[in-house]
Amino acid sequence: MSSKVIRSLAEPHAGSPLEDVVPLLQQQDALNSPAAEGRSATGSVQRIPRHENSRINGRFSFTDSYEKGSLLVAINCVAGLAIFFFGYDQGLMSGVNNSPDYVNHMQYGYVDPDGTVHVTDSAKQGGIVAIYYFGTLLGCFLGGYLGDRLGRINSIGVGAVWAMIGTLLQSSAQNAQWMSYSRIVSGVGTGILNTVVPVWSAETAETKSRGQFIALEFTLNIFGVAAAYWLEYSLSAIGGGFSPIRWRVPVAFQAVPLFALCAIIWAFPESPRWLVMNGRNEEALYILQRLRGTDTSEAEDEYKDIVSNVQLVHQNSDKISYFRMFFGIGSGNLHIGRRVQLVVWLQILQEWIGIAGVTVYAPTMFADAGFSAGSAELLSGLNNICYMLSTLVNAFTVDRIGRRRTLFWGAIGQAITMFLAGAFSKFHEEHPSEAGYGGLAATSIFVYTSIFGATWLVVPFLYPTEIFPLEVRTRGNAFAVFGWSIGNGWLTLLCPVMFDLYGYKTLYVFAAINVLTIPIVWALYPETSQRTLEEIDLLFASNSPWVWDAEKEFERLKAGHPEVLHNAQDGPHDPPTV
Repeated sequence: MSSKVIRSLAEPHAGSPLEDVVPLLQQQDALNSPAAEGRSATGSVQRIPRHENSRINGRFSFTDSYEKGSLLVAINCVAGLAIFFFGYDQGLMSGVNNSPDYVNHMQYGYVDPDGTVHVTDSAKQGGIVAIYYFGTLLGCFLGGYLGDRLGRINSIGVGAVWAMIGTLLQSSAQNAQWMSYSRIVSGVGTGILNTVVPVWSAETAETKSRGQFIALEFTLNIFGVAAAYWLEYSLSAIGGGFSPIRWRVPVAFQAVPLFALCAIIWAFPESPRWLVMNGRNEEALYILQRLRGTDTSEAEDEYKDIVSNVQLVHQNSDKISYFRMFFGIGSGNLHIGRRVQLVVWLQILQEWIGIAGVTVYAPTMFADAGFSAGSAELLSGLNNICYMLSTLVNAFTVDRIGRRRTLFWGAIGQAITMFLAGAFSKFHEEHPSEAGYGGLAATSIFVYTSIFGATWLVVPFLYPTEIFPLEVRTRGNAFAVFGWSIGNGWLTLLCPVMFDLYGYKTLYVFAAINVLTIPIVWALYPETSQRTLEEIDLLFASNSPWVWDAEKEFERLKAGHPEVLHNAQDGPHDPPTV
């Protein structure tokens, strides 16, 4: 998107929502000189030579060794490693809570001689699990700050080291207080990673396959959930189930992916958008050419889009704070405050449609459906495998049918299956001799989890990486992790209490919230699929929060200027590479 096109869209006229940024746009011509755009004076594409900072003391660099599809796959894998840790950490406490040695150390219940755990203080049990999300809440804001100040790569390294410290503290915990403080430390590291990694992925991915790129990473997220569960399940028989190995080894295992991430992340390319923000234009163009290739003008076009917005970024950078972002102070017609509210509530809704309860308290749900403790744990593990496989559906549909339709069909399916799970659990409670009702309740949970993995798992994490302007993208994603922390922590704390008090009726609450999300998404969340990160600012230019007004304003702004969509629609481009 050239500065001339942006300026033409922003020319003052009646009703224009962008007229207040025209003075800033008029200062951008210097940034679009042939030298800055990586083209010769004749306009031909020139290959930028390997940047002097791409290798340091002969250290291996993925940027120098791979390009295009192979480099994108490598980025996808290392980002997936961080997301794997995120999933593993989420699924960890499901098995830990059932370890007799853990229960005795934390003192929130007692254990029968046969190893059966009886929880006498469900608030304490839930509190130890939920306090982790207080740490992620702190970490997300720290991650947003570090991501903009230190860069995406350095911030990922900091988050991994921080989370490793929390892992070591958790695995050596001797009481509830020790465990709680350790989980806060670990949560801070997770918050940093969850804020920065998706942004780094989105900023390096191709426009046409951005959703698929992140969706594939979240397949590893659920693989982490499943890995945690099955590791705990395989250790549950050691020492008759009473051994501390049953919970300390799975907790300590978190350090493995974190150590691998720390060792390898420095060999990967920095976000070209962050590099341009910090005046490292030549390095940014070199990385874009490695990511997109030099056989087409795609890298140069994308580079021009980024550069054409940098002057506006620098003019506003000193005015930005989390407080101002949250309330939309000083953002004018960029409507940053509206975007913050959208991502916070999307994350809260994601947790309250039921997945947080299923992930941590699935054995309780299956037990309520009439299964024995052993069968309930086995079913929980199998459910996680189905969950993991279902995420592959998301990878191949989220860019094709869009973010909104993905959320729509997911909410409908999840509402139906949650309601059926509650109804069948009720029938089993009323007719305990009829084993079929319990099986139908379990099947409904399986189907619910698979639908969630194919729909709502990815979009609430993908959407925040797309809708914020470059100058606040990591801080914007920090608000998404803030919403995730609030929703997850709140629900994780209340889940054991809700199941104790209301049993199967808790599932009806989740079903109702799924229904509620449908009109919310329809009215407030515009489609971002197949739109470049730079042009999405125009999608939020309308003063109205309603989707239909946003789309109408977007169409008006680009009317007569189809070239504004060259990155999203014009070719020739490579097909999605992952």
